[in-house]
Amino acid sequence: MKRTLIKDLDQHIDEQVTIQGWLHTLRDQKSMQFLIIRDRTGLVQVAHYKKGNLDLAKTISDLGTESALRITGKVVKNEIVKLGGLEIQLEDLLVENAAQVPLPFEPFGEYLPEQDFRLDWRYLDLRREVNQLLFEVQTTAVQAMREFWLQENFIEINSPKIMGAPSESGAELFSLPYFDTTAYLAQSPQFYKQMAMAAGFERVFEFGPVFRADPSFTSRHMTEFTGVDMEMSWIDSHEDVMRLTERWLAHTIQRVVEKHASEVETKLGLHLEAPMVPFPRISMAEAHKLLKEIGYKLPPEKKFDLDPGAERAIGAHFKEIQGHDYVFITDWPFASRPFYHMLHPEEPGLTRSFDLLGKGLELATGAQREHRYDVLKAQALEKGLSLEVIQDYLNYFRYGTPPHGGFGFGLSRFMMVLLDLPNIREAVYIFRGPTRLTP
Repeated sequence: MKRTLIKDLDQHIDEQVTIQGWLHTLRDQKSMQFLIIRDRTGLVQVAHYKKGNLDLAKTISDLGTESALRITGKVVKNEIVKLGGLEIQLEDLLVENAAQVPLPFEPFGEYLPEQDFRLDWRYLDLRREVNQLLFEVQTTAVQAMREFWLQENFIEINSPKIMGAPSESGAELFSLPYFDTTAYLAQSPQFYKQMAMAAGFERVFEFGPVFRADPSFTSRHMTEFTGVDMEMSWIDSHEDVMRLTERWLAHTIQRVVEKHASEVETKLGLHLEAPMVPFPRISMAEAHKLLKEIGYKLPPEKKFDLDPGAERAIGAHFKEIQGHDYVFITDWPFASRPFYHMLHPEEPGLTRSFDLLGKGLELATGAQREHRYDVLKAQALEKGLSLEVIQDYLNYFRYGTPPHGGFGFGLSRFMMVLLDLPNIREAVYIFRGPTRLTP
């Protein structure tokens, strides 16, 4: 049996074909049955005259929507059929798997249940074509990210996710028994990316899972997500990292536009276009000044930081003034950054670091890293860290590590921003949060 995809049926007029897909809808009339069959490429109408095969007619009448079927029949032109002006005249039908009745919910119904209920039945929810489109877009984006990095002579690495010591700090860590000791799930591949710099790899990237024991119930947080990370050597400052980051992201979005812009506009009502480079840049001090000017008041505990509302306000400002969806917030205070971020020589209270905002949502955090052993130790002690705990990491900087920097980037947050999705639960294949471990 050779399967024909629905999108290719117009190449088989007056031929017998076999298609496989789901029963989208059934119109069971007095003398005729019309089955709308869906596969990942489209919809087609299948017509059956009941009198031609009463047993088959009974089988069809008993089918529930979303049953998995194999259909064999002749493709004919029929101009009154809205689905491409053709239909299949049914000759044979095999029920691969009958859907029980009723369904938990109708994935193609006029009204959808609440998101949390749909997450309980995620595989049904994912049958909706907008979800398939989302992951087609993500596939193109990830391919484009790799394409850019390979053109720029980067090497892909895969770092371990079970660690003997925290990768960032003691907060937000998942711990687990590991034989006769305790291990941790990686919050970041940061230390291992920097090990690659010490190893002389010079330019590396990684796609991999990230784990955060963060009890947040927001529209943008998850306890497990896919991180996209990059690190590069022989840089002069964080500006080198930002220049490469914006070119990488613009290239990625351009590839998505080329392949998916029309379908995204049709199905999501969203016009996609690649951003211009360079992206706007504003220092943290300038950002705080801007927020005062536009009347946004930061909470007292955020005097060295930004809260989500501030990020949205800054994003909206640059969209209105410069037409940009993406903006770098640079030069963060050391008080709000990890110990391994390099300090500004002229302003030691500030770091050579940045966040990248996309439509007011934090997508990436990056910096030039401190590569000098003695300075790095002093900064760790200033942050109250035990040198014994991070000594394996500190050893990377004892034997000729070059100046370097990089970023960590959230793939699902990027999909939220790119496709204007309201919640990260819509942007990830399977969501993990503080109260969700299934499906």
